[in-house]
Amino acid sequence: MTINLKPEERLDDLQIKGYHIIQHPGKFCFGMDSSLLSSFVRVKPEEKILDLGTGTGVLPILLAAKTKGKHFTGLEIQEESADMARRSVVYNQLEDRIQIVTGDIKEAASIFGSVSFDVIVTNPPYMIGEHGIQNEKDAKTIARHEVLCTLDDILRESAKILPFKGRFYMVHRPFRLAEILSKMVQYKIEPKRMRLVYPYIDKEPNMVMIEGFRGGNSRMTIEKPLIVYRQDGSYTQEVLELYQAEH
Repeated sequence: MTINLKPEERLDDLQIKGYHIIQHPGKFCFGMDSSLLSSFVRVKPEEKILDLGTGTGVLPILLAAKTKGKHFTGLEIQEESADMARRSVVYNQLEDRIQIVTGDIKEAASIFGSVSFDVIVTNPPYMIGEHGIQNEKDAKTIARHEVLCTLDDILRESAKILPFKGRFYMVHRPFRLAEILSKMVQYKIEPKRMRLVYPYIDKEPNMVMIEGFRGGNSRMTIEKPLIVYRQDGSYTQEVLELYQAEH
């Protein structure tokens, strides 16, 4: 299928099922965190999934490739990113499984209604405060900093949208782990499974992936660490398998 790219946009190969994604290097491009999260998420057949802050739609597309979920919705406040996501959905001929909605995470429950999705996934802004911010309207700033939404906004709206025992998945930074776990409990999304991601075996973790159950019991499993790179800088075998894994 041919596609008309706008100036500076590029079409990147997702290396799974022939799917591609439109990105703009000057705005924001997805990273390894989204790819790893898509393999951490558990989706059952016939389930409906919502991605809060979908950006250019990488998580819905990867989850459509890796799982048997019935339908995926991406919510994105930046119209330029949402437009790229919609065009990627069309390019991959996934219109019957993926919908991109322009809207604010802070209003997600009003947009979609309560108990409207079985699973919520999110790769939210990691940074708090104004450290490093030069332009609050810049696409990269919005993606990286809590400018337009906070962790509280995400968890509050997720708690309204998910049914009892509905599942919540998030990738974040370990330096905020204590805050993340306490806020999840506060909003009655009980942490159930966690995995830390290490760039190298002898380095500190730089990512954490968390699964929570809406209204679940207090019991959490800590999975074995995920090491991304061998000492020579090549991917570990597990990471290579996760990139292609279907489940």
